[in-house]
Amino acid sequence: MRLDLALIRLHPTLSRRRARDVIEKGQVSVDGTLVREPGQPVAEGARIAWDPNRKALSRVRCTLPILHEDEHVLVIDKPAGLLSVPTTPVPPDEDTALGRVRDYVARLRPRDGFVERVHRLDRNTSGALAFALSRPARAGLIRLFRDHRIERVYLAIVDRPPERDEGVIDAPLRDEWVGGRRGVARPGDEAVPARTRWRVRERLGAGALLEVTLETGRQHQIRVHLAHAGLPIVGDPVYGVPDGSGRGAARRPMLHAWRLGLDHPVTGQRLRAESPIPDDFSRVLRSRRHAEPRVGPAPGDRSVPSGAERPRQRRRGDRR
Repeated sequence: MRLDLALIRLHPTLSRRRARDVIEKGQVSVDGTLVREPGQPVAEGARIAWDPNRKALSRVRCTLPILHEDEHVLVIDKPAGLLSVPTTPVPPDEDTALGRVRDYVARLRPRDGFVERVHRLDRNTSGALAFALSRPARAGLIRLFRDHRIERVYLAIVDRPPERDEGVIDAPLRDEWVGGRRGVARPGDEAVPARTRWRVRERLGAGALLEVTLETGRQHQIRVHLAHAGLPIVGDPVYGVPDGSGRGAARRPMLHAWRLGLDHPVTGQRLRAESPIPDDFSRVLRSRRHAEPRVGPAPGDRSVPSGAERPRQRRRGDRR
């Protein structure tokens, strides 16, 4: 249920406008965490508290949808096409998620506008992206990402139907980039360990919708691993297959960072943010449901069934 509707259910005398107002003022918390988005989904049984005596916060609005916000952590919903961070140390006037969040926090907290990124999404990947709003939060988030203690679940539309319903891809990635591409390491390559789990969420007329979970977080990991397993992402011009033209065609890789879950780096409470499926992803999904199936299953599936453990390969160059 939306937070504003859940609040009205607890306080029936509140109007819809008044409920939105007190939430945006920062007077409502969910399970002890301040939430300022009236439309944020809340789970059944969540502890919702309204403190009308709490000092109202600035009504400054972020130009990106906010999935979670408290004094230490901000999770936004990044649209496809927007850079996560600048491409150069001294960037030109690039439009980035980091820049927009810094602008928002500078207006929200003029005296303490601390914002640092702790991970990133590819430019054309949409979904949940977290930022640290305090130094303790940054240190804690970096530890969580470094130790792979972050729940990171993606949705991907792949061009071919998998033979199985789930699997694990345990394949180190080459450290070196060649022609703007990364790849699975070969013997002798400098490499970093990489492990990805996937399961079929829906079988489509052409391909499938996968739920993909990162056990490590390497740049381009999902795109490289799925292509390696014979399950290229629809619309990925680098590792996958272009998707032709027409209304239902993919204009970008159909990869969406759907869920981000972690133990809060300061409070220790469980934090989970989910990003709604964007319109272009839904459009391609609908088109693929009714498309003619590809001939035969995906070639060269190199993943192993979920639950079957492949011996880990020790490689040089693991800098994490």
